[in-house]
Amino acid sequence: MGAPPRTEAQNRADFAEFFEELDALGKQIRADLSDDDLRHLKRIERLGRTATAAGWATSWMGPNLVSAGLLAAGRSVRWTCVAHHISHNGYSKVPDVPPRYTRKGFAVGWRRFVDWFDVIEPGGWHAEHNRLHHSRLGENADPDLVERNLDWLRDSDMPLVAKYSLILAMASAWKWIYYAPNTLQEAFAAEARRSQQTHERVSPKDLRAWGPHHPAGRRLVGRSLLPYALWNFVVIPGAFLPLGPLASASAASNSLLAEWLTNLHTFLIITTNHAGDDMWAFEEQPSDINDFHLRQILGSVNYRTGGDLNDMMHGWLNYQIEHHVWPDLTMLQYRKVQPKLKALCERHGVPYVQESVWTRLRKTVDVMTGKADMKWARTSVS
Repeated sequence: MGAPPRTEAQNRADFAEFFEELDALGKQIRADLSDDDLRHLKRIERLGRTATAAGWATSWMGPNLVSAGLLAAGRSVRWTCVAHHISHNGYSKVPDVPPRYTRKGFAVGWRRFVDWFDVIEPGGWHAEHNRLHHSRLGENADPDLVERNLDWLRDSDMPLVAKYSLILAMASAWKWIYYAPNTLQEAFAAEARRSQQTHERVSPKDLRAWGPHHPAGRRLVGRSLLPYALWNFVVIPGAFLPLGPLASASAASNSLLAEWLTNLHTFLIITTNHAGDDMWAFEEQPSDINDFHLRQILGSVNYRTGGDLNDMMHGWLNYQIEHHVWPDLTMLQYRKVQPKLKALCERHGVPYVQESVWTRLRKTVDVMTGKADMKWARTSVS
């Protein structure tokens, strides 16, 4: 516990000037928006879909890491690069943007099966991630606060090797056992608020969350898990039956392997964004907008940045600091503004953490197992 590096930073810089420059930088990058941003999004989208198509086209040849890796890459890009930024309205202000590239039109109704068919409900993702996580970063109300979510494992007396094994098992299916049920709960809660009704939250640890005797369980299985599983592990592999049962079985095997890989991949690039003994968490809500923006920097971490291939492999989550300061930018805008924000922070003595994703994985796992603690602030940070 304690206070964040307020005194040290303020001794080195005038925070009022920092926030003025931060605001000016935000206005500057928001004004730098054009058709190039939409063309870039479409390029990334095509690359992801091409990976998916190539993965399926070769999946019947036998179980192999190439086909599975391509399928996994397509699924990860669809979520982290395409769906993530569109759902934040990153492209809504591009002139003459098609509705499907706006949050109001993306993955809505039948378009869910075209735009972003995953175990995560788009409405639940918006409620859990866009609203709660981004507005309450590092607070107890943050649904993705790693240290609090894993307190049962941190406090456990099980051997360290057992904790590591359990983390690997959770990472192997975390979209299914963490994001799908938790985002659905937030979707239920948001719908209840709109209709002025009450909603009983059901933890994923509660078997009702997975069974037919509770609305959450019926919706989770009936609208998310089962349709996704049938399409990716039965229907599409079944299309290869004319080539023989072994071809169909190979396609199913590669799809299952791809699901395992994309779970591990997204676990690596997402859970490590805000965890580590150098990341701040907060007991109180921010005092003002400046405090809020500073928290986004102190509680987030970047990975190596630059280049479409590198950024795609990181799911564009390597710009996490910039994304939390300005959630509604395009992928190109994040790449442009990143070195400017980093330089601004360095000039004013504001901690700006950028490390390898593998270094961040080690620091995150240390927090998960109880070997390390987050930095907790009792009061506001500015």
